[in-house]
Amino acid sequence: MRATGGYALLCLGLMGCGTLAEDFEPPLRGEAMASASTSLECPPGVARRVRVVVPPGTPESPTFPVGPESLTDVGGALFFTVNFRDGRGELWRSDGSEEGTQVVRAFPVSAPLWGPGLTELVAVGNRVFFQAAPTETGNELWVSDGTGAGTRMVKDLMPGPGNSRLSHLTHVGPVLTFFRTVTEPTPTGLELWASNGTEAGTVRLASFGPVAALGAPVLKVGNALLFSLSEPRGTFLWRTDGTAAGTVLVKRLDAGEVRIGEVGSAGAGGLGLFTLLDTVGTEVWRTDGTAAGTVRLETFGRAMRLLGAMGTSVILAEEDDVGQRLHLRRVSLTGGGKAFITSLDNPYAGQPDAYPYLQHIVPTQEWLFFSLAIGSPGPSPRRVRLWVTDGTAAGTRQLPGELSTSDEYWSPVAATGPGSVFFAGAQPSRGVEPWVSHGSAATTWQVADANPTSGSSPGGFTRMGARIFFGARDDTGRLQLWAVPADAVCPPG
Repeated sequence: MRATGGYALLCLGLMGCGTLAEDFEPPLRGEAMASASTSLECPPGVARRVRVVVPPGTPESPTFPVGPESLTDVGGALFFTVNFRDGRGELWRSDGSEEGTQVVRAFPVSAPLWGPGLTELVAVGNRVFFQAAPTETGNELWVSDGTGAGTRMVKDLMPGPGNSRLSHLTHVGPVLTFFRTVTEPTPTGLELWASNGTEAGTVRLASFGPVAALGAPVLKVGNALLFSLSEPRGTFLWRTDGTAAGTVLVKRLDAGEVRIGEVGSAGAGGLGLFTLLDTVGTEVWRTDGTAAGTVRLETFGRAMRLLGAMGTSVILAEEDDVGQRLHLRRVSLTGGGKAFITSLDNPYAGQPDAYPYLQHIVPTQEWLFFSLAIGSPGPSPRRVRLWVTDGTAAGTRQLPGELSTSDEYWSPVAATGPGSVFFAGAQPSRGVEPWVSHGSAATTWQVADANPTSGSSPGGFTRMGARIFFGARDDTGRLQLWAVPADAVCPPG
């Protein structure tokens, strides 16, 4: 069965692209062209457990991980949450040492218990905003400066135990912006808010009424947030700088209710990219946040995935269900210039349901990494591998390490440096453990063996200073906080 979940993180790459015509089909790239790799693994002790944050024997949850989540660098301190099956939650702060990793505030049992009570940490300066759902107030916006006394609810937007429905918490300039869906007591639809962390400074910027639907991806361009709204009159691009006066309509993108596919950026964040998806194909757009600077670059008569920008080109992928191949293509950032780059090999092509599909897309300044899965008749993919591209055929290659083939755990991939990612990978007949890649077979290796018996299913890779922090299921049997030097270099074993 072909999976439909997952997310894409899209941004700028720095390498240029070739000049192949769109319909030219060069040889397939894949396992036969990938460099053979020696098994690479860091010696014990390079990575270490920072602290046990979940007591051994703690009940697991069937719906969310019980362990470090939402790892966030807040002014040089690491904040994260731990949510428990019984509804308790904890906000933690760490300086990277065992003694400096402490609970900031513990939240009592909250309802409902089907999801975590503490979510969506976002740094604004030296404070962190998040959502918390204590029983007495319901879900509301909170803020913390890293101390118990400085951790408090910002504003009770829905007084009493009712839950405020908040989404898309984003750092914009000196404030946090977020969307609120209002359903009680009088349905008023979608609202945009901003907060400086005080009750008086938490204000509504705009109300969009009961018929406007917010597009799922939002986009930062410079110091502004761009977002799309669909309604019966069409689909519109909006912009906010975190003030009421600076919240304005940019442009109508389509006369119908279409959806944004993926978003990205180019030009060191000064340009935004997005795709519009309709019943007949995909439109590729570029925007600088103004009406004149929001232009359609190209149209494809089929579904396309936006990977990001490299140099003067936008890189896209086509998941070809008929040929069972993934094709990379590009268009010019100035419009036109549609060209074919390469096709990726599928060793299972011709077998039932062996469709290629992208799980994660992660940019760095030097490369664009993505995890590519091959479907199967069942819920789990046959195989998942990590690939890298610089936007050229010669610079597109498969990297060492198998990724998780579970339908419940997709191997996370996260940018941790100018040309580096950390990801969850495995050597043959080994469990899933933390790996790093710098873009080549020779610079891709396993950085820790946190659980030699069954794999540690790591996640949440977050850089703070010179170290990468993550959660890993180790010999305690539970997910704990681990760290590894960001510049760890492990020679061939």
